[in-house]
Amino acid sequence: MSLTIAVSTQRQILAFWLPLAASWALMSAEGPILQAVIARLPELQTQLAAFGIVMSLEIAIESPVIMLLATSTALSTNAGNYLTVRRFMIWVNILATVVAAVVAFTPLYKVLVSGMMGIPPRIAAAAQPGMRIMTLWSAAIGWRRFYQGVLIRQGQTGWVGYGTLARLVSSAGAGIGLAILTSLPGVHIASIGLMAGVVVEAVFITHAVQPTVRKLLREGHSRSKTRGGKDDAVSLRYVARYHAPLAATSLLTLLAQPLIGAGLARMPFPEENLAAWPVVWGILFLFRSPAFALPEAVIALVSESRPAHPLRAFCWRVGWGSSLAMVALACTPLLRLYLRYLAGLPEHLSRFVVPGLLLGIIIPFINAVHSWFRGLLMAARSTKEIYWGMGLNLVVTALVMLLAVLLSAPGVAAGVIAITVSFLVEIEFLRRKVRKESKNSRIQEFKNESGTGAKPEPFLDS
Repeated sequence: MSLTIAVSTQRQILAFWLPLAASWALMSAEGPILQAVIARLPELQTQLAAFGIVMSLEIAIESPVIMLLATSTALSTNAGNYLTVRRFMIWVNILATVVAAVVAFTPLYKVLVSGMMGIPPRIAAAAQPGMRIMTLWSAAIGWRRFYQGVLIRQGQTGWVGYGTLARLVSSAGAGIGLAILTSLPGVHIASIGLMAGVVVEAVFITHAVQPTVRKLLREGHSRSKTRGGKDDAVSLRYVARYHAPLAATSLLTLLAQPLIGAGLARMPFPEENLAAWPVVWGILFLFRSPAFALPEAVIALVSESRPAHPLRAFCWRVGWGSSLAMVALACTPLLRLYLRYLAGLPEHLSRFVVPGLLLGIIIPFINAVHSWFRGLLMAARSTKEIYWGMGLNLVVTALVMLLAVLLSAPGVAAGVIAITVSFLVEIEFLRRKVRKESKNSRIQEFKNESGTGAKPEPFLDS
């Protein structure tokens, strides 16, 4: 499927988006599968809590690379841009790897985890080996997200879903195999499983993208011969200026999890809250995952001068459908069956999980609305607004968690409420910025820079 083909009906948008949504759904299953493995091993409460700390820190370290998907989708429009963004990706991966190594192998780990986050010593000690195992995790993710963006930009979204399937099979296979064949602690097994998955996916995507890359380079060479010069390309500085607010946004987004973890550690029943939170977060992630695929679809489809109303309606449908699907789990006996037989949680931990999930039913819909507005701003290259919106989100999260600590509120429920309130505040901020950008015709500036020459449709009444 080429992006020169009109994509405006709900069925056409679905065909473009579905492989991306499948990719996120498969990724969202990875955490619960590995948590279920840990739950069947010794010291499950300590190991589950430690795995939650590992994931919080690793995802925070990953923040410079996580938005390479959006940057690559938006900017990899020709051979020159592709080469510039690839060079930028390599430098970002090096930076993330250095940070991961410093945190995992130096005294900074104790300062962050035991000191700043206030994690109990037993959990902090159990988590550090997992951090060391996952030192190259961010680099592998940055590599494949860049190439996934190239595929999305060229309409080859199917390969993204296949790559994530290979990742899930590899991570689950490694985790289950190690649990059966070794006596390694749960955090070690889960961390090795995660590393195996991202490496396999990176290799798969690198192979799958080669025909697309060759086509891009061939077309660039042809244009350069016709024009008597190099293919047009954005500068490395321009890529950095576009990506930096997104990277900072990711850092702020991912800092929300350690912030919530620090709050849970200071509330009644800290160990139970810390053990239950990764399960709640994993289930929320599963039902939010369809919305995670929306920003790249918005970037690719809105930026081709297509009507925005059908795409907006599609985003709303994705959100409501995801929340209704969560109702089918959270409000029926299926939840008890899942927690007992699939997640392997003991009854006393399940009591901490259930209220949080009931409070979080609306979050998948909120996430879809959030993705719509973010996608519009990224398509217009107004990435600074996204950064400020996330900063506001983090401030609200901190205030809600602080209030919950002062009131000795139930920990998991407080975490879910903090996420909900902060999302709503950020969405209103983004909505106002989108309307402002529409009035300022920033989408026209985007079209001129990308060289399409087409007159775009404004953002409409978003």
